[in-house]
Amino acid sequence: MPPWFQHLAQLLALPEYGLTTVFVVAFVSATLLPMGSEPAVFGLIKLNPELFWPAVLVATAGNTLGGAVSWAMGLGTHRLVDRARGNSTELRALRWLERFGPKACLLSWLPVVGDPLCAVAGWLRFPFWPCLAYMAIGKFARYLCMTAALLWFFPERLAL
Repeated sequence: MPPWFQHLAQLLALPEYGLTTVFVVAFVSATLLPMGSEPAVFGLIKLNPELFWPAVLVATAGNTLGGAVSWAMGLGTHRLVDRARGNSTELRALRWLERFGPKACLLSWLPVVGDPLCAVAGWLRFPFWPCLAYMAIGKFARYLCMTAALLWFFPERLAL
């Protein structure tokens, strides 16, 4: 490992920077940008095992807030399209999603479809707070399960 990368990894692993980095990466990865936040969470926890719960909670908060931004983008897009067309818009998934309503946001943890689902919830004008609560539950469960599984498969501590 190059010395500059080793230094950067140590710097970002410090609790005062590491949790901020995890928050930013989790936030950005919850928008429609193709990015995964699990490696950042796992890396921080491997370097600082005592930060397991803070890292999971910070990642959950960042990813949930990113999902809220996606929800707002969907709502804004819907309003923009409605104004441009002069009428109400519909999606094919409307019937399926309306059957589940905000509870569909529990699936926001899924790869590929989870983050766009938050935008679709906004597009369909699902109530914000219930959607946010279900997003938080789903994303917390994902971080908890993924991080615990990775720690189980890779129990050794990283040496820098």
